[in-house]
Amino acid sequence: MSLNACAEIVQRGDPDRFLAAMAAPVPARGVLFPLYAFNMEVARAPWMASEPMIAEMRLQFWRDTAEEIGQGKPPRAHEVAAPLAAAIPPDCAPLLEALVAARRWDIYKDAFEDAAHFDAYLEATSGNLTWAAARALGAAPEAETPIRALAFAAGIAGLLRAVPDLQARGRVPLLDGTPGGVRDLAERGLARWAEGRAGRSLIARPSRAALLALWRTKTTLIAARDLPERVIEGKLDESEFARRGRLLWAQMRGGV
Repeated sequence: MSLNACAEIVQRGDPDRFLAAMAAPVPARGVLFPLYAFNMEVARAPWMASEPMIAEMRLQFWRDTAEEIGQGKPPRAHEVAAPLAAAIPPDCAPLLEALVAARRWDIYKDAFEDAAHFDAYLEATSGNLTWAAARALGAAPEAETPIRALAFAAGIAGLLRAVPDLQARGRVPLLDGTPGGVRDLAERGLARWAEGRAGRSLIARPSRAALLALWRTKTTLIAARDLPERVIEGKLDESEFARRGRLLWAQMRGGV
């Protein structure tokens, strides 16, 4: 029932990751759904209260949850905590703690301080989530570099898709939101994507299920590079047919 609750949370709040998890082998879903539900709870915490202190408290709950999982303590009484504790090895818990800490940026309306801050945010959010999922599915240490490269590219793509919504909420999501800046960022994402794809042979097949959630990355980055105005207009989404077709192709290949 707890796993079903996690799946429902992901289905409601993160349909792309829900479809990706459903495309994964059945045993992998027991890892992916709890992790994606945890990520959903953390990602939405900064937006669920107008008072920053309440948002901080929500994030602290999940940071404490991750810390306790790492210490081997009994999971908290929450529908996501128990399946999460069962899904990941304790040494993955620090990755999730860092993910929660990075999400504090979402509470406030400050811009990224510099390129290093921007990169650190993507590494701690998209990077840590993807690497934790892959590690829990058996990825070897040598797979971390290509997996993180792919996840970083996916983090850029996800942020570009979210730009209109974030700006409507008073946030400053990009270091350079001009068409030239968007194009450069998309090109950087494509370079990281190519870097990750070049190291695909290092990623054990069972752990590639963690990469299915990245299936929209390359298409989004190409669209943003070729027509950066689409980012501001919120027109990066492809048709539903094309979207699901690409996921099916990724599933058949065993990952991106």
